[in-house]
Amino acid sequence: MTEPVAKPVITQAMIDAYDEYTHLTLDRRRFMERLTRLAGSGAAAAAIAPMLAANSAQAAIVAEDDPRVKGEDITYPGSSGEMKGYLVKPAGQSGKMGTVIVVHENRGLNPHIRDVARRVALEGFIVLAPDFLSPLGGTPSDEDKARDMVTKLDAAQVAADGVATIAYLKGLKDGNGKVGAVGFCWGGGTVNTLAVNAPDLAAGVAYYGMQPKAEDVPKIKAALLLHYAGLDERIDAGIDAYKKALDAAHVEYTVYVYDGVNHAFNNDTSAARYDKKAADLAWGRTVAFLKQKLA
Repeated sequence: MTEPVAKPVITQAMIDAYDEYTHLTLDRRRFMERLTRLAGSGAAAAAIAPMLAANSAQAAIVAEDDPRVKGEDITYPGSSGEMKGYLVKPAGQSGKMGTVIVVHENRGLNPHIRDVARRVALEGFIVLAPDFLSPLGGTPSDEDKARDMVTKLDAAQVAADGVATIAYLKGLKDGNGKVGAVGFCWGGGTVNTLAVNAPDLAAGVAYYGMQPKAEDVPKIKAALLLHYAGLDERIDAGIDAYKKALDAAHVEYTVYVYDGVNHAFNNDTSAARYDKKAADLAWGRTVAFLKQKLA
């Protein structure tokens, strides 16, 4: 009889190595060398690497052709040129609705973020997931290329394109004029930055996002909901200073830290880092917050 193949064991050190690779070094060869040492062999590392990465082939929670929503790729005016984006609306819903920007991770506007946009639309919102890589030609299919492109984005232009996205949504005839934003990883940091730069942003939800400079926090007018992963030492290092600045500026905010989970715990296409319990809890809080602030 053939012996069953044991499922590879993924350790926290492997997850930390992947986080360092995807957010700091972008050096895949060095990452694989480190993973090989941690896994014990090249074969084990080759089996583990796809489990750490996001799998774009993973089934969507809300299918692209789900009759409950209507999605389309659009272009709209950015700060200095045309922006690409994915616009989703609930099907058959009448009356004016709140609008939500869904900001992608450092892999660009990929199938997972489109799926998240559809999930938000199902809650009764008009949703736009912008492609912030539009100034560089748009999101490529190769995630490593997308991550490299994100590092080349100009921070001031990203903020300005976010402000332009708010203006576009505020002008939609079936929108109610209130705009919120939800972002993940790089997108979480972008939501924080957008809150600094857009006084007309009504609500911001940042999942494990980098915090803005303390001196910029008094510019924030939006109510904030901030989700952090308990094992995410790199991002969590900035929580206390952010809370102190938010308190001093009398900004409305709520912080949740989900113990024992990793950065990107909401991304269900990443088997090693996704945590369903934390993701479901954070999602429920996110939806309730947006419904309250964008009504």
